Amino acid sequence: MKPSEVREKSSEELTKLSHELEGEIFRLRFRKGAGNLKQTTNIRNAKHDLARVKTVVRETARSKKIGSNVSL
Repeated sequence: MKPSEVREKSSEELTKLSHELEGEIFRLRFRKGAGNLKQTTNIRNAKHDLARVKTVVRETARSKKIGSNVSL
């Protein structure tokens, strides 16, 4: 998932995507422990996607906070 794709999503979609990715990482780690996971790079990719989502959420929250503190 590209950062530009993540930035196009709404905050509700980002929250939902974050929960989905956390669940996917859990399932992938469980499958790896059981020896049923052939492509372990899927865990890495899911973690990177989750980091991108969390970064965008943090950026938008911070920009809203900064925008509300500006006084004229």
